Amino acid sequence: MPELGLFPLSLVLVPTEQLPLHIFEPRYRELIAECLETGGEFGLVLATGDGAVHEVGTRARVMQVLETLEDGSSNIVIEGGDRFRLLELTSGRSFTTAEVEPVLDDDDPPDPADVARALQLFTQLADEVDAEIELPDEDAAQLDFELAALVDIGVDPKQELLASTSPRERMKRLAELLGIALEAVRLEKTVHARAGQNGKVAPLDPER
Repeated sequence: MPELGLFPLSLVLVPTEQLPLHIFEPRYRELIAECLETGGEFGLVLATGDGAVHEVGTRARVMQVLETLEDGSSNIVIEGGDRFRLLELTSGRSFTTAEVEPVLDDDDPPDPADVARALQLFTQLADEVDAEIELPDEDAAQLDFELAALVDIGVDPKQELLASTSPRERMKRLAELLGIALEAVRLEKTVHARAGQNGKVAPLDPER
């Protein structure tokens, strides 16, 4: 079974998502250089903070090298591909490697009502923060991940979505997370507005 080079980070990459990375450690410079040379992928996994990693990660491909610095470090853009599950960690390279298997979804399509709700909440959230973001296609095969890639929903909830194999439950949960994000943004704007009136933050009136 082919091995996959792993890049543990304190972030989650979902399919379709693009992220900038600064590569500076020699072992990961080696991993990225190999991927660039072969056109291959590496596995981005969420580090737990105690030296371990989460079981489900995302294959990543280097889309662009933005800058290569004099010290050998570089700034790149990666894109999330298929998900994988760790089977066994392996050794022999400067970076961690592992045998992996694909993570496949169950035959459990999302509820159209949850799809509509998620799109509505995403649109409202974008309006609240004055972000000019193109709305993903409602019929996109990975609509849930496309939406999750565009909103900061937190590392743990994002990992939860990544590991889910039920499109129905994933979309339902995503709609809940978008609702929470929208409420948080609106609350922050209300607090700032009230603080700007007299320099103090007044208690929020639940009746308003």
